Amino acid sequence: MEIRVGQVVVHCVEHGTGRPVLVLHGAGVDHREAEACFEPAFDGVAGLRRIYPDLPGMGRAHAPETLRSADDVLDTLLDFADEVTGGSAHLVIGHSAGAYYAQAMAARRPAQVAGLALVCLLLPGLRHVPGHRVVAGSGAIGDDIFRSYFVIQTPEMLERYERYVLPAAALVDQAALERIGERWALTPDHAPAYAGPTLVVAGRLDSTVGYAAADLVGHYPHASLAVVDDAGHALPHEQPELLRALLAEWLARVERWSHRDAGAEGSAC
Repeated sequence: MEIRVGQVVVHCVEHGTGRPVLVLHGAGVDHREAEACFEPAFDGVAGLRRIYPDLPGMGRAHAPETLRSADDVLDTLLDFADEVTGGSAHLVIGHSAGAYYAQAMAARRPAQVAGLALVCLLLPGLRHVPGHRVVAGSGAIGDDIFRSYFVIQTPEMLERYERYVLPAAALVDQAALERIGERWALTPDHAPAYAGPTLVVAGRLDSTVGYAAADLVGHYPHASLAVVDDAGHALPHEQPELLRALLAEWLARVERWSHRDAGAEGSAC
């Protein structure tokens, strides 16, 4: 499916029906990686419409010259969310750069975001970045990119990389990403902390963005935090069962919050 948002045509895929869940992938890939990593977590969960867009300049989402900063991308994603959700309350999940945008979407429109999940979050001013270390496998398979950030380097992980990550590289609009990357830090809006159900997941061995996201747990009043050992930036591939369990707990909290809010509205009437 393709959704036109201003001058940007956003390609996306959907699964299921019900409350919208917007899932944002990281830099240099497309919706296929997010779909492969997060869709299993929704197996058997009813009432959720999962939406996986290609971010501008990646996959089949065009990035016109008018997109010149991360702020422009964020505006596009907010407009995209309006289009696909009709302005209704929705959940937002992001991995890496996608988590950076997801965090900002919740800050900008907290009333529309019913739950926020941030996995291997990219933040300005990287810190807590460990040196790359392989914890499983010989470290001698795959290409340089695979070997540089997967810490579990087994044939199974290589197959996932070659199936869900590598094909997107040929579709990246490098000129667009470089143009946006010159102003990749979002403008601070100094909004109050997002107060909804939040999940923050970081890999202790993430040599790409580190695990500074762990510092955010004090920022979000209703956040669960997991810093996962033996996991790097490819945590959604490397620790799928743990990620599924963490997301299940988060979804349960979102459901409880929804019933609580509905009850409060009923009492007010």
